[in-house]
Amino acid sequence: MRILKAVEDVNDAQKSLLYNKFKQHFGSDIKGKTIAIWGLSFKPQTDDMREAPSLVIIDKLLAGGCRVKAYDPVAMNESKRRIGDVIEYCNDPYEAVIDSDALFLLTEWTEFRFPNWVVIRKLVKNPVVFDGRNIYDRNELKNLGFTYHGIGIGKAKEEGSNKVSDNQYKG
Repeated sequence: MRILKAVEDVNDAQKSLLYNKFKQHFGSDIKGKTIAIWGLSFKPQTDDMREAPSLVIIDKLLAGGCRVKAYDPVAMNESKRRIGDVIEYCNDPYEAVIDSDALFLLTEWTEFRFPNWVVIRKLVKNPVVFDGRNIYDRNELKNLGFTYHGIGIGKAKEEGSNKVSDNQYKG
């Protein structure tokens, strides 16, 4: 039972990793920040939000005084049922990023894989991406003026250093 409890604790901590990176990036002054979230469901192709990282991250962002705008191709009705209208639901991913201070990718829906970063760069207020699925190319984003934060990626890799192979950071 202790092993199961430890696994559960690790899984819960994983859900806060992106939020912790967000806090490190912006410091204690997050009140009033507008955050775009892509993906509310636990996984793509479903509206299942049981144990979804989005619920934890949204709670933390709202508690910090952030405005949250979200888009999910399927799970927005389920999100409304679970948390109501405490966040703004958008019609598409690009609407969600308008005037945002940061973008969180939480579910790896196919339609999020190849966004038009040039358009997004023009829409955002602050070009920062927190990639919870490590699907984006940090060098491409850096070249377009974005700051990139992924999961399980050391600081040197986030900053674009090639001293260590990518395989050492995959988790």
